[in-house]
Amino acid sequence: MDIIISEFGNFLGKKSERLTIKENGKIKEEVPFFKVNQVLITSNGVSLSSDVIKECATAGIPLTFVSSDGKPYAIMQSPHLQGTVLTRREQILAYNDRRGFELAKQFAAGKIANQINLLKYISKYRKIANPDVYELLWSSISKVEDLKKALEKLDGDSIEDRRENILNLEGRSASIYWDSIAKVIPPDYGFSKREKRGATDIVNSLLNYGYGILYSQIAIAIALAGLDPYAGFLHADRSGKPSLVLDLIEEFRQPVVDRTIIGMLGKSADWKVVDGKLDDRTRKDLARRILDRLEARETYERKKFTLRTIIQRQARSVSSFVRGERKYKPFVAGW
Repeated sequence: MDIIISEFGNFLGKKSERLTIKENGKIKEEVPFFKVNQVLITSNGVSLSSDVIKECATAGIPLTFVSSDGKPYAIMQSPHLQGTVLTRREQILAYNDRRGFELAKQFAAGKIANQINLLKYISKYRKIANPDVYELLWSSISKVEDLKKALEKLDGDSIEDRRENILNLEGRSASIYWDSIAKVIPPDYGFSKREKRGATDIVNSLLNYGYGILYSQIAIAIALAGLDPYAGFLHADRSGKPSLVLDLIEEFRQPVVDRTIIGMLGKSADWKVVDGKLDDRTRKDLARRILDRLEARETYERKKFTLRTIIQRQARSVSSFVRGERKYKPFVAGW
């Protein structure tokens, strides 16, 4: 289970083999450590004992701290859980040869394919109920499929030679995708375009916070796979920018976050923005829904796995690819 701590003043402690959550000095919940998958702290004013940190590190339970706008600002986990140095050496070398180009291309291809499949998923419920929107969605799907074909034809010897081409196709696809999404979100929400930094409307605030929760899961998977989160391929290097996390997250935005939020907006979910930020109840509710979505099963390599497991397997697949052990294929969710 995932433990979400979202209330100011909570204290995390250890009692025997159990994680305890206290409020005003009184225990309000106890959970055996062997049942805990991760601890997600989304509020200020939360304190914890060194015994909890040690136990979580020993058990491989990550402690993730998330700001009010959904950005993880710290992830604590044992350094002994990471992979061998060989993986990181090959990851750095891969940037300057064809491996870097191929990874960047596949990350973008996975994102575009999942945009197509989510639009197909949305459209199948509107064929009878709203034929005009159905036709609009399939027109968009056709355009994005053409961009995906153009991406598949790209070739190159290094990512430096082709990054702009890949990003151009990815950006055009995203523009069509979000224009289409705007047509299916109930007009009461006032969503017209995708905004990242500084967004104050409910839909973009939900998306940004949801991506923050997903980001933390990707970062944990990358660390466990022995990869350097700052040595990416599709996203250019910049000091303090975890480029590889931003690369791998592209495959999972639509099946994990977009699908969850769009589905709930259609059901008139009672989510609120206060002073330009999601309120505490909304943040906790959304975090729970995203984490629940990670437990949903999807087909991966001809078997069914949870999305959480697929994220970890994809991170390990990146490790195997840079070491020359296997090909890399992006994860594409069904519709």
